[in-house]
Amino acid sequence: MEFTNSHVCFYGALICVYLMVLKESLVKCVCSVFVFPFSLPETPWCSPIKVKHGNANCRTPQGEYYKNVLGTRCDIRCQKGYELHGPQQLICQSNKRWSGKVLCKQIRCPTLSMPTNGGFKCIDGAYFNSRCEYYCSPGYQLKGDRTVTCMDNKVWSGRPASCVVPCPSPELLIFSYWTNLNLISEHPVYFISFFSVILKGPSPGSHFSEGDHKIQYTVYDRAENKGTCKFLVKVRVRRCGKLNAPENGYIKCTGDGDNYGVTCEFSCIGGYELQGSPARVCQYNLGWSGTEPTCTPMNINVAVRTAAALLDQFYEKRRLLIVSTPTAANFFYRLQLGMLQPEQCGLDLRHVTVIELVGVFPAQIGRIGVKLLPPALALQLRLLLRIPHYNFSVVVMDKHGMDKERYSFPPTPAQLFALIDTFPLRKEEMKLQAETGQSCT
Repeated sequence: MEFTNSHVCFYGALICVYLMVLKESLVKCVCSVFVFPFSLPETPWCSPIKVKHGNANCRTPQGEYYKNVLGTRCDIRCQKGYELHGPQQLICQSNKRWSGKVLCKQIRCPTLSMPTNGGFKCIDGAYFNSRCEYYCSPGYQLKGDRTVTCMDNKVWSGRPASCVVPCPSPELLIFSYWTNLNLISEHPVYFISFFSVILKGPSPGSHFSEGDHKIQYTVYDRAENKGTCKFLVKVRVRRCGKLNAPENGYIKCTGDGDNYGVTCEFSCIGGYELQGSPARVCQYNLGWSGTEPTCTPMNINVAVRTAAALLDQFYEKRRLLIVSTPTAANFFYRLQLGMLQPEQCGLDLRHVTVIELVGVFPAQIGRIGVKLLPPALALQLRLLLRIPHYNFSVVVMDKHGMDKERYSFPPTPAQLFALIDTFPLRKEEMKLQAETGQSCT
């Protein structure tokens, strides 16, 4: 288009821009005064970044219009109360993928210990900004901070509280002794400020364990007059009775394991999932809260429509080892299965499920043990996780669904297990397995 008047040229330029967006990738408007070149911004290269409970601050190489062109760098930040899992910066790469995956998880403090002969109430569990208040059973006195708050450094504010039996001070007992002595004596007894006190039994402010405790104060004045005060402290613990670990599972309790206020948490070994209450509390009526837990074999539903629905079944339960090959005759594929077969016990001990993707769509199949995935679901899984169709590939994912490692050649069992044993949730499992003496034979 060509325009001769500057005003017409201006409006004509706007028309050109409109045509450029709708029809052409490059349009030039020629005027008698100037030439307006208009070019489309850089084409988006990577998919847009969306960070749940966070945000991405992106910078393009040449200040392009789109914030996901090749070479774009995005700094990831999480909202207050959340922490970042993954790299702090992502780069849009030449393969049209970002250089990593990120997740903003809510900050959580360690579980508080239930004080003996007391308890606590929280407004939001153990998450950031949660406020918990301690209380004691009747007859016990709170020692420590009554209220604590979960801070952003994953630490509870204040000091841990305990519930103790209040013990009278020696001065109070001595005053009582001299008062009673004046009441029963025929002659007045004058209080003498110089005296010595001998204590038998726990000192004031002591923590009394379960059972009977004898306390005796003996007072002597300068005239060798003697006074004695005795009393008995009986400590009885309300108990609900011991709980046992479910078959194919673990149990972990605070305190003695069955006293009032104690909490017992349950989990299952690899290949099983928990049914019933994940945690039970010994209540004042000597009964356990919740229902008895059991560990049942994990049932994987392959009749789902999307790959995301399939992966949702594994989060917090199982890790995934995805083996992909363009053909079942692939040398690397057969070598990989041969190396894993003798180590099935090791995979199960580490809560790992193997998914095989064999062939190329529409002739491809997916397999989880003996269960076959529909071809469309296997294709979705490849696309969602960006697994190549025509090359051998191994992808390792943790219980959070994070892509932890990829191999283009068969990794050995030692390599896989060394990688998996560094995962945070795996370290907790290893502690439980060591406590119960579980081993892979």
